Amino acid sequence: MGFWGKYRNDYAQIARLGLPILVGQVGMIVVGFADNIMVGRYSTQALASASFVNGVFNTAIFACIGFSYGLTPLVGALFSQGRRTHIGGLMRTGVFVNILFALLVSLLMGVLYLNVDRLDQPEELLPIIRPYFRLYLAGILPLSMFQVFAQWSWGIKNTAMPMWIILGSNVINIIGNWLLIYGNAGMPELGLQGAGISTLTARWLAAIVIAGIFFFKKSNQEYRDGFRSTPISWSTVKQINVTSWPVSLQSTMESASFSIVALMAGWLGALELASFQILIVISTLGFCIYYSIGSAIAVLVSNETGLGNRSGTRRVAFAGYHIMLLLVVTASLLIMILNRHFIAAFTEDAAVITLTSTLIFPLLLYQIGDATQITFANALRGTSNVMPMLWIAFVSYVVIGIPASYTLGFTAGLGLYGLILSFSVSLFSAAAFFLYFFLRTTREKKPRTIVRTDAL
Repeated sequence: MGFWGKYRNDYAQIARLGLPILVGQVGMIVVGFADNIMVGRYSTQALASASFVNGVFNTAIFACIGFSYGLTPLVGALFSQGRRTHIGGLMRTGVFVNILFALLVSLLMGVLYLNVDRLDQPEELLPIIRPYFRLYLAGILPLSMFQVFAQWSWGIKNTAMPMWIILGSNVINIIGNWLLIYGNAGMPELGLQGAGISTLTARWLAAIVIAGIFFFKKSNQEYRDGFRSTPISWSTVKQINVTSWPVSLQSTMESASFSIVALMAGWLGALELASFQILIVISTLGFCIYYSIGSAIAVLVSNETGLGNRSGTRRVAFAGYHIMLLLVVTASLLIMILNRHFIAAFTEDAAVITLTSTLIFPLLLYQIGDATQITFANALRGTSNVMPMLWIAFVSYVVIGIPASYTLGFTAGLGLYGLILSFSVSLFSAAAFFLYFFLRTTREKKPRTIVRTDAL
């Protein structure tokens, strides 16, 4: 069997599962672009304030998303075994546990809000930051609930349904921005606060719709029966925590390292902070595309793990990596060719445009590291052997990444260029560790799993 014959079926499955996630992610990119374009054209101060709040909340958001990702290998393994009622029971406990986690994250972010004036941001931005911060805080719970039901849908290989909900909520978000940022159609002109209200509304609608589909769509009867008939049990809570906390903490430490860099960019000034925000939004073009394929890899690896197929787990992971490398080249070419058009769409400030355009090379450099660590982090997640993700994230993003950011940005005097360049250091380190542990986990006769689905 040749190279193409070996991977052909996996390419097709990854594309079929990943494409709807990709469309949904691209829709989120469009909304991110629309938010920042609308806010940036409202004022540079609003754009800089959005950069700070978005950067800080990325940590909270990725913590909640990462925690929900702990359900994916469990749902995927049960689905490959045909245990649909058990999936419903798992979801009941999953919803309960994720609500508690979202409330905990909200409490921590509330404490941060009370101390936002101590984070050394430009004084003139604080009156804009505070109301936007409160609105983002109110959106943590609905975002978490949407993600829980999205993991269920992805785990049963229905990736299209969350995609349509995301696209619909994105349309609502954009319309809300148009109405509330500028005060169109007789609505009040609220600036950045208007963008926050629009985002909060879209998140609650998305959560309500996807939960409604789970509870009321006829074809989901088996899942619904399991949800209603299965009590919340300590053993299931424990198993969800075993797979969820490491993934959440890994996501938290990764996003926290980026958020700390956003804080460092704020130390350089409002101009650098606005430029950093534009660059990060552009970089999501690559990240969201990569993560859509990574999510498909996690689902398919979990299916193979549920069947005890060691060779299948590796084959799926490397088929996904081939697709990922192709996407890296495509995304990088788009950024290289269209970077000035992207930047000019966000702001008319010539100083911001000039500064941002000098940062494209370090942005492109870390795309390969980002794609590689996403591939094998998700492959490792699919095996349920998630405990190594904790120390990998700590070493790569905290021990290596944060000092590298400060050293390159300030000690070496490279400023914002050095801060962006430091992302390559942490991401390539994480990529090497994730690859090693995935290969180690799947080297055994059967894929190692720390979760017994027969106990669910």
